[in-house]
Amino acid sequence: MIKRLKLGMAALALVVSLPVAAVDRGDPAAGERKSATCAGCHGQAGRSTNPQYPILAGQYADYLYRTLVDYKTGARQNAVMKGMVANLSEEDMWDLAAYYAAQSSDLYTMDR
Repeated sequence: MIKRLKLGMAALALVVSLPVAAVDRGDPAAGERKSATCAGCHGQAGRSTNPQYPILAGQYADYLYRTLVDYKTGARQNAVMKGMVANLSEEDMWDLAAYYAAQSSDLYTMDR
């Protein structure tokens, strides 16, 4: 019983630490420099005011990274996004993901 409890606690600790580790993979400052093209549709700092484009600000870095990879590999289909990610490296995608994950999704903080 105690052995199972220790194993369960170790597994829980691993699972809880995964999202934090994903955020550490990218450089938010580098992501900000790389985000100029994204701002055309997704808005300044990822806060789109157009409902046609998703808000990237405040999303989980691992989710954003996986989404970019899926567009690049074709697992997610969107002709515009396929072209946008075509030349992004893995590092570029992690940097962008880290940048947008660090942003507030609050539209009222746009000018601050």
